[in-house]
Amino acid sequence: MLTKILPANEATIERILRVVIGLGVLSLVFVGPKSNWGLLGIIPLFTGAIGSCPIYTLFGLSTAGKK
Repeated sequence: MLTKILPANEATIERILRVVIGLGVLSLVFVGPKSNWGLLGIIPLFTGAIGSCPIYTLFGLSTAGKK
């Protein structure tokens, strides 16, 4: 059932980029300007970690390729 809600729809390189970008944005909470806007980094970090983007699912998109 979980695969219907959150299907794997991200390519490996995209997942890696999302995690790196998410960690970079999240680091703004602790270093640099120390802004709470850095908490937005949780979104790409989470979607990259699970390999599924809810917006892609909503629009029927996938970068993962064919299975």
